[in-house]
Amino acid sequence: MKSLTLPAFAKINLGLHVLRKRKDGYHDLETVFLRIGWKDEVTFETNLGKNTSGHPSISMSCSDAELPVNETNLCMRAARALLEEEPTGRPVLDDLHLKLDKHIPYGAGLGGGSSDAATVLEGCSALWGIKRDLKATGSRLGSDVPFFLGPGVAFGAEKGDVLDDIEFPLALRDTRLLVVVPEQRVATADAYRMVVPKAEGRGDLKKLVTSGTLADWKAHLTNDFERSVFAQYPVIQQLKEEFLRSGAAYASMSGSGSAVFGVFLSQSDSLAALSFIQSRWPSISFWEGAADAAV
Repeated sequence: MKSLTLPAFAKINLGLHVLRKRKDGYHDLETVFLRIGWKDEVTFETNLGKNTSGHPSISMSCSDAELPVNETNLCMRAARALLEEEPTGRPVLDDLHLKLDKHIPYGAGLGGGSSDAATVLEGCSALWGIKRDLKATGSRLGSDVPFFLGPGVAFGAEKGDVLDDIEFPLALRDTRLLVVVPEQRVATADAYRMVVPKAEGRGDLKKLVTSGTLADWKAHLTNDFERSVFAQYPVIQQLKEEFLRSGAAYASMSGSGSAVFGVFLSQSDSLAALSFIQSRWPSISFWEGAADAAV
């Protein structure tokens, strides 16, 4: 048996503009993705020399019993996608078992499922010796998957899968991030159904994020999902407001929610904010760490 364990990191969105609805039902948007240190782990176990059919079996288990481990799971779909795209006459490949150690909350706008899928693509391609443009395969699995196959900061356009790698934002140097997730979850489909797209009069998001100060962010950097999501889930708005009252230099919802993050100038400030937020919402999930922890 051969075993390999890889991390699958979460992301947050630094600004998110929803520009217009497309003819294919998706939305054109622009955002900056930042990989953060909150992570799942995927372990790959292969049975060396056991498979002779040329069609390896794939199975999965997960530390979270609420998550399905059948063919509907994005990890299983990622492994299958690699096999389906392999040419006829491929060499014999080993049977595979995936173990997902789940820590990133789902339904939170942190991209955990997409990150897990990207990690499966990377691990399976290494174990099976498959050489291919994984971003193309990832894009067919989900709009966020390609980001997790590249550098830790990127500007995303169109569906979010057209990426431009950018420098780590100046405003985040030597800062700490606190990311919290309430019990409430926001379905992505519901968030897109409620959001009001706007293409006109938008500022230069990429420039604002890469070279603006935290004061600039606080004044101008927005997530278009916040208005409708806050109206539906007031606790998410309350968390953002509490971040700012607790000393965050900037705070925002990530993606379509329900995660909220704050940028702090010191670890003592971020931990003090966490302590107070936990006293009001003891059931939150959270991660705290350096802003460049996974970049």
